[in-house]
Amino acid sequence: NIKFQSPDFLIAVKPAGMNFHSEDGEAGFIVQLKQQMHSQSAETGHYQEASLYPVHRLDKMTSGLIIVALNQKAARAFQIMFSERQVRKYYLAISDQKPKKKQGWVKGDMVSARNGNWKLCKTQNNPAVTQFISVSLQPKERLYLLKPLSGKTHQLRVMMKSIGAAICGDSRYASKTQAKHEERGYLHAYALEFSWKGELHHFKHDH
Repeated sequence: NIKFQSPDFLIAVKPAGMNFHSEDGEAGFIVQLKQQMHSQSAETGHYQEASLYPVHRLDKMTSGLIIVALNQKAARAFQIMFSERQVRKYYLAISDQKPKKKQGWVKGDMVSARNGNWKLCKTQNNPAVTQFISVSLQPKERLYLLKPLSGKTHQLRVMMKSIGAAICGDSRYASKTQAKHEERGYLHAYALEFSWKGELHHFKHDH
């Protein structure tokens, strides 16, 4: 699902449950996106090979918006924008647990733990930083709007666990009971906002 395409970049929607890169013989999101673009160009009679340059990624369980550069110059520019926090990202998450706090900031260093997991520490040497607000949808179901100000591995999933509200369906950080009754992990890259060549771009995907 390509939502927007310019000469320099495109905005696509990654489904939940799909690896970003190809693994174990299964075509990942980027490969499938390239195949889709090739099929579309074939249908129009323009057989131009697409060059895709991922500038950020989403976990397998996470759905939502992805920026993909279409040339090396744009890729370098986006990498600088991400490093300088000029790309604003917003995520939606659902938890069935009561959080320690309903809104605020979570800051702390992230260190690797067992089996590929990560954990949040109280130290602040190179912290993961996330702002969040939440609202109750119904008993034992709470919606979170998350704004990460850094881009650490598993940042939002670990942050949610740290406030006592692991994401529903997160097989890595939620309890086995929480995870097994869900069809997917409920983390969604909902919106992106950034300026490109002097023009403000804002994208969102609700589903």
